[in-house]
Amino acid sequence: EKVKVVILGQDPYHGYGQAMGLSFSVPSDIPAPPSLKNIFKEIESELGIKMSGRPDLTSWAKQGVLLLNSVLTVRAGAAASHSSIGWQEFTDAVISYISANCNGVVFLLWGNYARSKKPLIDTSRHYVLEAAHPSPLARGAFFGCNHFSQTNEILKSEGKTPIDWQL
Repeated sequence: EKVKVVILGQDPYHGYGQAMGLSFSVPSDIPAPPSLKNIFKEIESELGIKMSGRPDLTSWAKQGVLLLNSVLTVRAGAAASHSSIGWQEFTDAVISYISANCNGVVFLLWGNYARSKKPLIDTSRHYVLEAAHPSPLARGAFFGCNHFSQTNEILKSEGKTPIDWQL
C-alpha cells in the first residue's frame, strides 16, 4: 500500500559494485551510469531543479517509488546473463500483485522491454506512462517525456504526496 510509483528496469547494472537492488540506482561511491545521467538531465530540464549527481536513488524508494528490475541478478560483466533463469515470472507476479491490490499507482515504462509488461497492469485502476529508454542508445528520445512532473500531478490528483525527485 506504500507503493505510489513503479519504475521498471530490465536487469541490474553488470559493472563491479554497481548493482544495489534498485533499478537505475548505484551506490553513492560509483559514478552514475549513462542511463541514470539521462534521467537526471530530464529531471533538471523538466522540473528546473539541480540534481546533485549522487546516483543512489534510495530516497525515492523511501517515498514509495518501487525501482524494480524484471531480472534481479546478473553475472558480473555480462549484461542480461540471467535473463532466462526465471526471474521474470517472479517480477511479473509482483507487478500483477500491485495491479490487483493497489489503486492509483503510476507505472513508468521506459523502453520496449518495460512496455511489454503493460498487459500485466489494470489500466482502469492505474496510470501508465510510456517513453523511450533513458539509455544513450535511444538517441535522446527519452528527453521531453515529462514523466516526473506528470507523476506528481497524478499523485496529487489521487490525494497522495508527490515525490521529491531532487537528490
